[in-house]
Amino acid sequence: MNTDTKSLVIFLIVGLVSGLLASILMGAGGGLIYYLVVGVIGAFVGGFVLNALKVNIATGNPIINQIITSVIGAIIVIILARFLS
Repeated sequence: MNTDTKSLVIFLIVGLVSGLLASILMGAGGGLIYYLVVGVIGAFVGGFVLNALKVNIATGNPIINQIITSVIGAIIVIILARFLS
């Protein structure tokens, strides 16, 4: 497995875990595809928002940092989706 494939698989797993955690925290239901989509979109939103606010998540583990950032973004995505619907 090359580096690009590993990175993509890790990104998708982080997105899935993040979407699941955000859905649990927000009381939103859904399936694997829902969790994956919310988590992946949340990764971009969380990265953008935290970067704009100059917030740096530093737990010592880059995967945990990514999950925390993605969960924050996914929560924002869920709130925006509820607001718009």
